[in-house]
Amino acid sequence: MINAAYLHIPFCEHICHYCDFNKVFLKGQPVDGYLQALDQEMKMTIEQYPTDRLETIFVGGGTPTSLNEQQLYKFCESINKRLPKSDKLEFTFEANPGDLTKEKLQILKDAGVNRISLGVQTFNEELLKKIGRVHKEKDVYQTIENAKALGFKNISIDLMFSLPEQTIADLNETLTKAFSLDIAHYSAYSLIIEPKTVFYNLLKKGKLATNGEDIEATMYELLMEEMDKHGFRQYEISNFSKPGFESRHNLTYWNNESYYGFGAGAHGYISGARRANIGPVKRYIDQINSGVLPIFEEHQVTITEQIEEEMFLGLRKIAGVSVAHFISKFNQDPLNLFKNEIADLIAKQWLEVDKNHIFLTKKGRLLGNEVFQAFLAVSKD
Repeated sequence: MINAAYLHIPFCEHICHYCDFNKVFLKGQPVDGYLQALDQEMKMTIEQYPTDRLETIFVGGGTPTSLNEQQLYKFCESINKRLPKSDKLEFTFEANPGDLTKEKLQILKDAGVNRISLGVQTFNEELLKKIGRVHKEKDVYQTIENAKALGFKNISIDLMFSLPEQTIADLNETLTKAFSLDIAHYSAYSLIIEPKTVFYNLLKKGKLATNGEDIEATMYELLMEEMDKHGFRQYEISNFSKPGFESRHNLTYWNNESYYGFGAGAHGYISGARRANIGPVKRYIDQINSGVLPIFEEHQVTITEQIEEEMFLGLRKIAGVSVAHFISKFNQDPLNLFKNEIADLIAKQWLEVDKNHIFLTKKGRLLGNEVFQAFLAVSKD
């Protein structure tokens, strides 16, 4: 059963220096044609791969709220028409502080959206400029105030650390301001410099000062410490929440479950196959208009790959991998299957095992990718 859907809006009014997601400048784009194609993709996919209900819907980008009010209304109407929803639906929209006017918030509220995720990144305005963000600190406070006034209780913000020239003091100040917001959820990511980004090109030219691994690790430890001190439980490597406000949609990914991916460049996991949609907007629209699903590539996941994914995705969760769930899913015991790897990682103090879970230690969270690597190409079909 497919219980989750991701929808991608690739349009942005500004491109951030670190972003490698599928996105294009909004100006001159066939936005209405894109929304129409997205509507058709939902219709065609649900007919081909039906589901009774969705527990989570997540709209990301790009910048979903770069749509004007009329387009936003039409898009929400399309989602509600095409996608079957549970009574306990978690319905998330990503937005930039400052983009989300009272009018747009009202449209989202009326459409059943009940979770807002804001790309804040930092409260330091100099750093915001350096990373290509255009909102100001005051926009964050105003947007959250407006959302709360309309009754939004489930609000999350994204933060980034280890930004170029960011100091420990900068991060501390950002966290202090973030905790003053009285919201339920924080996501916090270290900067990763990806190819085809502004930062990547600057780094290649020697024009980007980056923090070393030691400073990054210190920042992450500070982050975990402060979140815990302020009552936010870390439930995944990069995510912290008040009890009951964990992102159910993102848990779909870490639990290695199926989900729809709609839109240009979106990824989905349906009927045991991971698939990626065509990225360029015009090609995506043309494919839909020709009556064909816009799949760029599709890969049937082997049992070996499913087992590997179950381990490295599951270990992102602080609770880790459930041994009982693994056995019921694959009819194999991970403690036997990965006996040597687990013993080695326990010896390094990166992994722990209790009676029913395999999970990262605090030290292991700092070295997640190295831990995950240990479980690749080990399992057998």
